[in-house]
Amino acid sequence: MIDIPSEPIGAAWLAHAYDVRPLGRPPVTSQVGGRRATRVDEGFRLETYTEAMRPAADPAAHLQFHLRHEVPHLEFLARLFERTGPDFVQAWVTAEPTGQYARRAAFLYEWLTGQTLEVPERLGGNYVDAIDSAKLVAAAADRAIKVQRWRVNDNLPGTRHFCPMVVKTDVVTRASGLDVPHLFRALKAEFGEDLLMRAAVWMTLRESKASFAIEGEADRVGRVQRFADVMARRTGQGELPLSDAVLAELQRDILGDRTTITRFGVRQSPVFVGETVRYHEVVHYVAPPAEDVAAMLDGLRVFLERTQGQSSAMRSAVAAFGFVYIHPLADGNGRVHRFLVNDVLRRDGVTPDPVILPISAVITDDVGERRGYDQVLDRVSKPLVQAVRDQIAFEPLQTTYPDGVVSNFAFSATERARPLWRYPDLGPHVVFLANIIGRTLTEQMREESRYLRSHARARVALKEVVEMPDPQADRVLRSLEQNRGELSNVLAKEMPVLLQPGVWAEIVEAVSRVYQEGGAADGAVVERYRPEKPVGR
Repeated sequence: MIDIPSEPIGAAWLAHAYDVRPLGRPPVTSQVGGRRATRVDEGFRLETYTEAMRPAADPAAHLQFHLRHEVPHLEFLARLFERTGPDFVQAWVTAEPTGQYARRAAFLYEWLTGQTLEVPERLGGNYVDAIDSAKLVAAAADRAIKVQRWRVNDNLPGTRHFCPMVVKTDVVTRASGLDVPHLFRALKAEFGEDLLMRAAVWMTLRESKASFAIEGEADRVGRVQRFADVMARRTGQGELPLSDAVLAELQRDILGDRTTITRFGVRQSPVFVGETVRYHEVVHYVAPPAEDVAAMLDGLRVFLERTQGQSSAMRSAVAAFGFVYIHPLADGNGRVHRFLVNDVLRRDGVTPDPVILPISAVITDDVGERRGYDQVLDRVSKPLVQAVRDQIAFEPLQTTYPDGVVSNFAFSATERARPLWRYPDLGPHVVFLANIIGRTLTEQMREESRYLRSHARARVALKEVVEMPDPQADRVLRSLEQNRGELSNVLAKEMPVLLQPGVWAEIVEAVSRVYQEGGAADGAVVERYRPEKPVGR
């Protein structure tokens, strides 16, 4: 929400004058003070201007200041126009029919409200972009739509039903600049394409298991394998999973047929994200109503269409987090949310088939990243729930919905929440995901590739001691690691040759030497191969 200073101008003045309280915090707040100054706090800016910059005390002047000097905040503007109605915008564009800010305000009013203004007869002037692409992620220039009615280029990246905002702060710009192909080429140069492709098979399963771990279900082996198979088959293939039909296919593949869901695809029931604590439901997020979902998914599809060619890290973050905030499915939203990261990266051509980046593994393996994941989700969910908590209820009677969901959840603040649902600020999400993708490529995939390279060399070293097929060699290496260098009774019975004097000790020495030569990255593996007591029986 806006913290209104004592001498507000721009959006803060309008918020005070019309008692408008957006749930998402505008990226820029402006005030009048003794000298020009800028203060930045967690990415939000407080701008102080001198008295000479104070606009006239009327809404058009302060809206012009907002459009010109601040970062246009769609949620705030939607709430403002709902509160003011059309009169001041109509009067402004009638008085200044060639003014670029009046025409932009008129266009935004119609776009946000769905209502129509009267176009002045003398309307003119050069075409002007609806939003400044230097401040916000906007549609690519060749994908903007010329709106002759107001002589405005509609370069908004989404639709009025769903248009995420990504403010181009310095931090977001750096994150968006993540060069995924360069990082992947560095891995390829270090390990070779063949080894990376073999690592990709394990990475797919690793990502599936970690994705379930995020949801607290890492022990569900069958479901983990099924999701891994889905990622291997469907990532980057066919249509984007943002329509009812394609989502239904993907959801069925992920969940399988043994589910209480009676209709796959876009949900027909209300949904919230929460947990049960001592038999009481604790709500962390309320998703948009079912009737809004299809149009919002189409807005997300339009965003990806209009931003083609821009940062893949940014696009994958908006796709994944935009999807999870829309929460269009009765079940499986989290898995599709994380699937979309790799899906967009593959479609953008920055990761090759069959590589699946194990982004969930980075999140689950690092307590700080797991906390950061929860915190970035809270950027939208927390202010929403704080504002509408009194309108969340659980009715005495359950309702069975057409998609098979049985629920007593009731929410009566849809109109209050809708502008935030439609226009979330996803800049922090871009920063978070870009860091995770970077760490995946420079840490997780490098560590796995080093392990596989050392494993291949260890297999060769083992076969120098005892000749055996590759599957048996892998069996020995796995047993050696699991038993910290001791020869297990089971393995000895399977391969009696290992009981011959000196054979097992020679194997342990040969394998340990390989991992020691592999460097510090393999240190943990070396330690697992060292026996706790002398080798022998």
